[in-house]
Amino acid sequence: MKVTVRYFASIREAIGQDSERVETSAASLGALRDELIARGGAHAQSLAHGRAVRIALDQVMADESSGLQEGAEVAFFPPVTGG
Repeated sequence: MKVTVRYFASIREAIGQDSERVETSAASLGALRDELIARGGAHAQSLAHGRAVRIALDQVMADESSGLQEGAEVAFFPPVTGG
């Protein structure tokens, strides 16, 4: 299936693009994250499991167990702090 993956803030800067269309066999957000990490390089560094990364599915906050569907929009971004 194809999904749109969007990257924000420091993740976007590290990966060097703000979005991409991804062909995936992942059934969940966690499996998609694993596929992206497996690419190595900036994807592996930015999305590594030891890093704090938030995920949204179709513009709603979600956890890694959330299921994926054809045409979904997945966004990865670091936690945001403010003052």
